[in-house]
Amino acid sequence: MSGRLWKLRQRFGIAAPKVAVRTHVPWYLRWLGIAVLLAFSAALAAWMYDAGRRFAGFDRSEVEQELALARGELAAARGELERLRALANASESRLSIERTAQQKLGQQMRGLEGENARLREELAIFESMLSSDTTHSAPLSVLRFKVEPDLIPGEYRYRVALLASGPRRGRDFQGRLELVVSLTEAGRSAMITVPAPAESESAAFRLNFKHFQRVEGRFRVNPKARVGGVQVRIYESGAGDAKVTESVTLD
Repeated sequence: MSGRLWKLRQRFGIAAPKVAVRTHVPWYLRWLGIAVLLAFSAALAAWMYDAGRRFAGFDRSEVEQELALARGELAAARGELERLRALANASESRLSIERTAQQKLGQQMRGLEGENARLREELAIFESMLSSDTTHSAPLSVLRFKVEPDLIPGEYRYRVALLASGPRRGRDFQGRLELVVSLTEAGRSAMITVPAPAESESAAFRLNFKHFQRVEGRFRVNPKARVGGVQVRIYESGAGDAKVTESVTLD
């Protein structure tokens, strides 16, 4: 019995444990307070960081302004670059057109110069025909024979002017033209015939005229060969020997 009394005194008497009464706070209010505290701490830390940079001489707003200014200048520079590129393309187009026009003009000028030379040559031929004594001239003669290098290496251009006069006047001369080219290649001398025997009946080398005929053409040799001279031979149809020959020497 005394043991029970002792336990009751310990529980409800002076020696009993103290009881604290606290107000109950909902969980969402606790979380809200924690969030407000964290936000405040973050804002305070950002302010202190920004204040520290300003104190050290770094201003974010100034940097942003300078960055915006640099971006604007870069955009302006890009625009100017595009404008200059457009002008350059237009200039190149105009320059290409001008070059094409100059090339065409040069070709026309060269053509006119060649035509002018041909007319002067024919005029000289006709003057020689009028001034010559046709009653004592040969029935067939080479008034002019000229050979010169062309633009392409190894290619040569030739011009022949033929005149039929004297007793032949009144009937056509029919025959063919042949060139004999003397050249040196690799230290050895050689001769080639134009046209080749298989092409001797080519229309480009046939002759059929009554008074005067002009023949022009080209022949090619090895670009490494050096042409020393060219002889033109005129054959009448049915004859085995040349009716007339004429030679030129090239430098």
